[in-house]
Amino acid sequence: MTTVNLSDRSAHDVRADALVLATVSSGGSAALADGHGLPPETANHLTSALATLSAKGKADEVLKLAAVPGVKAPLVVLTGLGEVTDGPSTEALRRAAGAATRALSGVGTVAVALPGTGADEVAAVAEGAALGCYRYAGVRGGSAGRTAKGGKDAGKDKAAAPGTVTVVTGTAKDKAVKAAAKRAAVLADATAYARELVNTPPNLLFPQSFADSVKERAGAASAKVAVKVLDEKALLKGGFGGIVGVGQGSANPPRIVELSWKPARAKASLALVGKGITFDSGGLCIKPPASMLTMKSDMAGAAAVAATVFAAAELGLPVAVTGYLCLAENMPSGTAQRPGDVVTMRDGTTVEIIDTDAEGRMVLGDGICLAGESTPDAIVDIATLTGAQMVALGARVAGIMANDDAFRDTVRDAAQRAGEAAWPMPLPDDLRPQLDSTVADLAHKGERWGGMLTAGLFLKQFVGEGLPWAHIDIAGPSFNEGGAWGHTPKGGTGFGVATLLSLAEGYAG
Repeated sequence: MTTVNLSDRSAHDVRADALVLATVSSGGSAALADGHGLPPETANHLTSALATLSAKGKADEVLKLAAVPGVKAPLVVLTGLGEVTDGPSTEALRRAAGAATRALSGVGTVAVALPGTGADEVAAVAEGAALGCYRYAGVRGGSAGRTAKGGKDAGKDKAAAPGTVTVVTGTAKDKAVKAAAKRAAVLADATAYARELVNTPPNLLFPQSFADSVKERAGAASAKVAVKVLDEKALLKGGFGGIVGVGQGSANPPRIVELSWKPARAKASLALVGKGITFDSGGLCIKPPASMLTMKSDMAGAAAVAATVFAAAELGLPVAVTGYLCLAENMPSGTAQRPGDVVTMRDGTTVEIIDTDAEGRMVLGDGICLAGESTPDAIVDIATLTGAQMVALGARVAGIMANDDAFRDTVRDAAQRAGEAAWPMPLPDDLRPQLDSTVADLAHKGERWGGMLTAGLFLKQFVGEGLPWAHIDIAGPSFNEGGAWGHTPKGGTGFGVATLLSLAEGYAG
């Protein structure tokens, strides 16, 4: 976990291995952002360097300068905010701070002095900087593996990320600012946990090992998070035909993990359901080989849910938050589910299987049924559900659907506050007949066109009467196949944790 501190010392006077300052784009070139408080000699040196390097001050532009006069830190990092007219947005601050720390390695401590002194601005800087410090160590043998795990040579690892971030602000002693920095550190740690789960190779992360990871984290948590695991026998006995059918082709049987934070005198209750397909081969409707390369990330929804519950507990939110992790491995074998099979879901609904590669909605259907049995104030499911989401919204924007427009807007507002891009989508009644079946209550997949929406309509069938429910499709933003940007690394992004935590905080008032 990256340590986050606050300091009200002048930026140039803070002792750290690196000092991060902001630039802005002005007239096609870069300039130091206002409010830096640097001595004239230092400011002039940096301004001259920006001109020499033809800096633009645009987002994700990061420059490193050594031995800057008047600065105690041996390294100064200049990170671009882009064009700024009336002060930088919190997202610009978050992205710039993350780009800077992501570009640093072999540096133990970083001081970050970006514009803005309010709690929201400081939180954005702290969150972005801490998220930029995330590195996935990978699975490596020999000395590299021992170093990544914190062996005796860990302190000498030149690839190691910064371990401490100090946000420099004149309001460091303000109570609200302190609370905002603490929240940012907790959120960044939770997001890193979600990223770690997504990045773990699928031979190491399967339903039971995922459950074990959750139990281990719960055991080490400072706040009590209860964990209950339903194994394949309990799932079969409990009538969870959707998840049992998906997982029956694998040697690694399915699990539903229920983890809950239940504070005394909770103001509300929120149920979160996450799709946790630890590897998706497509089943008998097998995917092309190239399409399987990122399918270890098909459990990103469950990762986001688990991380959110732990974050809510760590922050002591006065809201009961229960997560349901629907974990299965979708594999082809002699015992695998077939197109044309009919399975019975947790609520007794029978479903005709159309395409075994549309497995996520089956595990979520059972999870939504289970979540509804405790009659929470609202249910939100989050999943890497459809390729149609990426066709409609691209790789960085999630789609939000709901059975209630007001609740859909509430979830979208939470995403906006969190700095995660999401867009409201409809659930048109005219598409519902696509899910009619001649042999069961439902067909589990509709036509190609509007595939994101018919998947949402399918899930809607399993929501209890009168329960507000929203579905977040994160097929695109959950995993970054391209180059890193801002605080977002290549690989697992942890998308959704910030939105779900923001939503839970909304229930806390």
